[in-house]
Parts: sequence; structure tokens; C-alpha cells
Amino acid sequence: MTEPSGDRAFKDAIYAQIARVGRAVSHPRRLELLDLLCQGPATVEQLARKSSLSVGSTSQHLQALKEARLVRGERRGTFVVYQLQDAGICALFHSLRTVAERSYAEMRVITEAFLADHAGLEAVDVGQLQDRIQGEDVVLVDVRPPDEYRAGHWPGALSVPLDQLAERLADLPRDRQIVAYCRGPYCVLSLHAVDLLRQEGFEAVRLVEGVSDWRARGLPMVEGYQA
Repeated sequence: MTEPSGDRAFKDAIYAQIARVGRAVSHPRRLELLDLLCQGPATVEQLARKSSLSVGSTSQHLQALKEARLVRGERRGTFVVYQLQDAGICALFHSLRTVAERSYAEMRVITEAFLADHAGLEAVDVGQLQDRIQGEDVVLVDVRPPDEYRAGHWPGALSVPLDQLAERLADLPRDRQIVAYCRGPYCVLSLHAVDLLRQEGFEAVRLVEGVSDWRARGLPMVEGYQA
């Protein structure tokens, strides 16, 4: 049956709008920026530093995301602070990541090859973490930068940014297990934190999930600064 021209025009127009989102997230660096913004608002300079991009390249990618209505910028003094348009954008990133994990064996191969350099490292998931917290056997440490911690963190987690960890070892108990977490399964901050803690004689493991995972599961998080 031939589709009426009016129907076809309507569908073409709708799918063209949906395709705008696809084009905006088709660059790996933009996906990384969305992942970073899932942690909380950030300036162009902060995002550039965290993603190892130049400020100019970061601005161009943010402009593409802004034009697709995925992020928005707000001027605060001399800086422009970017944030996700709404919580659904973080859910979109999480869904894309989940589909890729299920569809592409390369994701597992790449991850396993990278983790081979961190022999003996134990990873725990949220369920295991909750069991250990109930038994009061662990101290949960957030090793992300302070601005990300303030924007949202696991209840009770201590803020010990990776670049401060070596100086703050005396603040951590040696008679309890340390569980370190960062932005999610592909964030390397917690890997380096656990390596350092184990070298210094601590019992330390890595929490695999991060903020976007917890939000996708509807788990509560806390804003503000605790430690």
C-alpha cells in the first residue's frame, strides 16, 4: 500500500529531529563530556582538564551538544558553567553504554586487556557494597574531584580526591576495608587509588558502578561536602 505523501512527510520530519540527537552523540569525545556532566555541572576549563582536551576543542564539542539541546550553559561571573539539559540525558548516556556493552565484544576485550595491568584487583558491585556497609566492615571513599563529590555522592562516602590520597592516608583506618569509587566502570581514578592503597598496606577494593549507574537504578545520593 502506498503511503500518503502527508504521512511520509510527517514521519520524515519527526525522524529527522530524532537524528539530531544521534548526530550530536556520534563523537566519542562528546560522549565522554556527557559522562563527565553526569557527575555534575562544570566549566569549559574543568571539562577540558578532565578530558585531556584543549579548551577550544571542548568548547566546540559543547556547542554541538548545546545545539542538540542536550546541554545548556549558564554564565557565572567570568565563567560559563555547563550542565545536562535534564536528568534524561544522563539516562540516555547510560543506555548507550549498556547497549554497547551488550552488543560489542570489543568492550569486554578492551577492558580486560587494560585491567590486566592491575593484577589481583578486586571489584565489587552495589549489592556487595550494601551488604558490607550493613556489616560496618568498610569505609567508602570517593576519589573524584571535589566539585563532582559535592554535586552528588553515595551517602556516607568520604571525599578523598585521588591527587590528595597519598597525603591523607593517615585519615583512613587500617583495620577496615577501603572501597574506592569514581565515575563508573571505565573511570581509572579508582583503579589508581586502589593500587596506591594496596601498596601502602591497606585492604582496598574498587566499586565498579558510578553516579550514572546509581541514578539509572533510582538509588539515593547526597549533595554537599562531608569530608
